[in-house]
Amino acid sequence: MHPFYKNTIILLALVLGLSIQACQQSGSKNTVENTQTQVIENLPKLLDRPEALLYGTEWDAVQNAYGKARQELINNPQAKEPRLDLAEIFIQEARVTGEHPHYYPAALQMLDEMLGMPFDEKNIHENDLKFRALSDKASVQLSLHDFAAAKETGEQAVAMNPYNAFIYGVLVDANVELGNYEEAVKMADKMVSIRPDLRSYSRVSYLREIHGDIPGAIEAMTMAVKAGYPGTDQTSWALLTLGNLYEKEGKPEAAQVQYQTILAERQDYPFALAALGELELDKKNYAKAEQLLKQAAEIIPEVGFYEGLAKLYKATGRQDEFEATFNEIIAMMEDDEAHGHNMSLEFAHAYADLKGDYEKALEYTLKEYAKRPENIDVNGMLAEFYHKTGETEKAGMHLQKALRTGSQNPGWLAIQEKVK
Repeated sequence: MHPFYKNTIILLALVLGLSIQACQQSGSKNTVENTQTQVIENLPKLLDRPEALLYGTEWDAVQNAYGKARQELINNPQAKEPRLDLAEIFIQEARVTGEHPHYYPAALQMLDEMLGMPFDEKNIHENDLKFRALSDKASVQLSLHDFAAAKETGEQAVAMNPYNAFIYGVLVDANVELGNYEEAVKMADKMVSIRPDLRSYSRVSYLREIHGDIPGAIEAMTMAVKAGYPGTDQTSWALLTLGNLYEKEGKPEAAQVQYQTILAERQDYPFALAALGELELDKKNYAKAEQLLKQAAEIIPEVGFYEGLAKLYKATGRQDEFEATFNEIIAMMEDDEAHGHNMSLEFAHAYADLKGDYEKALEYTLKEYAKRPENIDVNGMLAEFYHKTGETEKAGMHLQKALRTGSQNPGWLAIQEKVK
């Protein structure tokens, strides 16, 4: 071959090679940029909190944590830990803001993406991330009232780490909702033995209430409050539950003290405002009750707050406002249901308590009964609704199941006297 052609071929090969390399680098760069863009577009948003829920520097900390995890995910779209961090932010924001239709699907998206990735089973850190992801997923499934799935996911997590208190709490809750009360007690015992804290004492309290021991439930919930940090969301929730227990014991003044304590530690906590509103409603102090319930409803879109207002409008003969609020309640629950939240019992309560439509309430409750026939609350509701519709035999059958743990629910005990 002539040297000229040989040199030309070599030169062309070099040029072509450099061109291919440049194209590969450009293509690689474009792929990274496209992946980053995709991550940004698919990443669920952090919604602004209402001003009343900023709680000092708490909201700043949440925003900073979200921004940090978001940037880590943009830098490394295959990273697991930022997805887990975002899921936990979304779970907490759902509880604080009441924006369940946005945040619970967002948390599940992050967790499912992460759990769909390969894990190195020999890596302790990787195993810990997977355990946390399973625990968080089970917690979200509980919040969405998918109790059978929560139990299954929780058991997967326990198989990975049988020494973590939090996951036993999830299994307490799932077993309670499924009506497996003996198993729930076993899980609570394990939880307390690993870590006696606010979460474990709260579960003990709930189980004591289920078994008819209201004074014991109050004692355990008082221990839960003392184990918590004042002003946190968890401690506020424990105080709220303690107040509810005092109400069930017929001590509204003691309940009021708990709700006021919450507001002294965590200003504008909407659930405490609504609880005080319900106490005023019981006393027929309608103007004060309306003020408190509206204040709570303006902070977060919680269905229960609107139900309180609907009861108030009905009691004061404001029919147009009652109908408008009832329709809003149904629309809110339909939105929750469209985003994966099982709302059967909430629909049942709304139709029964607000409309007195027990046939409709029965429809929804029977749907739930098909999923968890051993749960005492589901059976108690069926007993109540069958009693209202005159089906005494069915009412008695479900009441027997509702009272099998020794519950002292006054509504159920009242029905018992009538269906004997």
